Amino acid sequence: MTFTFWAIAIGIVFILMALGTTTLKRLPLTTSIIYLGVGFGLAISGTDLLKIDLMANSGILMHITEIALIISLFTTGLKLRNPLKAGRWKIPVRLAFGSMVITVLLITLVGVFWLHLPLGVAILLGAILAPTDPVLASDVQLENPADRDRLRFGLTGEAGLNDSTGSPFLLLGLGLLGLHELGDFGWEWLLVDVLWAILAGPVVGALLGNLVGRLVVYLRLSYKEAIGLDDFLALGLMALSYGVAMLVHTNGFLAVFAAGLALRQVEAKNSGEHSAEAREVIEAIAKVGQDEEVATHPEKAPAYMAQAVLGFNEQLERIGEVIVVIIIGGLLATVHPPLEALWFVPLLFLVIRPIAVEISLVGSKAIPLQRRLFSWFGIRGIGSLFYVLYAIEHGLPADVAPQLTALVLTVVAASIIVHGISVTPLMQFYSKRRKSHRPDPESQSSSLGEVS
Repeated sequence: MTFTFWAIAIGIVFILMALGTTTLKRLPLTTSIIYLGVGFGLAISGTDLLKIDLMANSGILMHITEIALIISLFTTGLKLRNPLKAGRWKIPVRLAFGSMVITVLLITLVGVFWLHLPLGVAILLGAILAPTDPVLASDVQLENPADRDRLRFGLTGEAGLNDSTGSPFLLLGLGLLGLHELGDFGWEWLLVDVLWAILAGPVVGALLGNLVGRLVVYLRLSYKEAIGLDDFLALGLMALSYGVAMLVHTNGFLAVFAAGLALRQVEAKNSGEHSAEAREVIEAIAKVGQDEEVATHPEKAPAYMAQAVLGFNEQLERIGEVIVVIIIGGLLATVHPPLEALWFVPLLFLVIRPIAVEISLVGSKAIPLQRRLFSWFGIRGIGSLFYVLYAIEHGLPADVAPQLTALVLTVVAASIIVHGISVTPLMQFYSKRRKSHRPDPESQSSSLGEVS
């Protein structure tokens, strides 16, 4: 009867979310908060519907979160339509690399001197909690590919990049615990886990995304072939880019993100980079009964391809969010939140993240309000769960794993709740303020009226 009850429970959740989506957008509440509550409620209900042993099931849980991240990172790449040469990319790169390194360093110092953790474990904690989340941060990301707002673009780009750039620190922490080969004086770690992973991963994804995108556009325009089944195109490109990257021992997450980004760039170069043109072709594909006509139209085919893939992936991303956040809620019921979380969570959200963001954005064009929102929306979530599961699967000592897991799950749950409650009012406030601010020079050509 367990499967029967699960079917009923999932059916109720999905239908209620479908019916209540419009209402939720007006409330200081996100779907993730509800999923977290459902998972926690099922775990403590005594019905055996959700009994998860994290240590015993770490392998399957790791792969579930891995798949959710792959889908989300590919989706994130598809949202970023600005050309790579655009100055707007400076902020997400600064956040994903500069802010990431500073956050790992600060958490490591806190871990060593205040939490009294071994250096390797403290670095692990920093690597696990430093990345912001591409799944749970969807409410502060770009609303559509034509959106050119600097805040949303920066948060979207950061979420796409830093779930990947955190992995070298994770491997460094495991290496210091004797669970990963670092090489003499760390040279193997530097060359393979840092330089090769960060440089080769995007190359693999970009090559495959560009090749597949160009091939589809060519077949549709020249022969009116390869029409339909864009969902298969999305699944195939995600799996291929991740698989090839892992085969050559580079960063699979960066490869998937780059594949989505490259596919979007194929569209942008073929249908024009200006937001007004993008909006026109993107809206055109939504018209009922025009699928084949638009899919093979010389000016609209690239946008049709990219937007159809994005639409499918966004649906997959929502399903992944439901599954993983319910799991997080279930896991939360199995741990005892450590007392250290009472001061560590505020320290991370209110001190460490703002310091890292402010330092990384020195000299940027972000206005003060945007800087404050960049500092606040350092949302932690599925990426952090994946990293802690990865560490457990790679031999994290049994005397360390429960303490680390409890702290990470507490931080993730706190982030889902506090960031989820604040996202609607803060983004509404930001939307009102930006309309009265001076126009963004980088957005002069946009019909959307975005500001700096």
